[in-house]
Amino acid sequence: MNLHGVVKGVIGAVNPHVPATLQRSNGYTTAADGGRTPIYTTSTENVQVQALSAKEIQHLDGLNIGGVLRKAYLDGDWRSVYRPGQGGGDRFQFGTGIGIPVNLQGTTWLVVQPLETWSDWCSLAIQLQMG
Repeated sequence: MNLHGVVKGVIGAVNPHVPATLQRSNGYTTAADGGRTPIYTTSTENVQVQALSAKEIQHLDGLNIGGVLRKAYLDGDWRSVYRPGQGGGDRFQFGTGIGIPVNLQGTTWLVVQPLETWSDWCSLAIQLQMG
């Protein structure tokens, strides 16, 4: 049963879902000088961004993950940082415009930890990237 699907409309009335460009890492290319350029597959999704709970902050602190952190809910089983599958480096990019909160506009966030993964939805810890 997709519990997230059941409650997402009610939650969205209080904290609206926002469009984001999801960039799933597909490895990298290596230049002649040895420099690497990441390759991404992109898709646009509606994301629910919320604050982390105290327990989640404590967990991430124990992993030595700091900075500006949030939790993102989205449809699908989106693991990102999944070492057995050699996953990692996935990002969220938020645009600008109506409906996107000012604190998210024009920002890029790195997925640093899957918090919940189900067959039809997931929540991920994301970290604000500079520049």
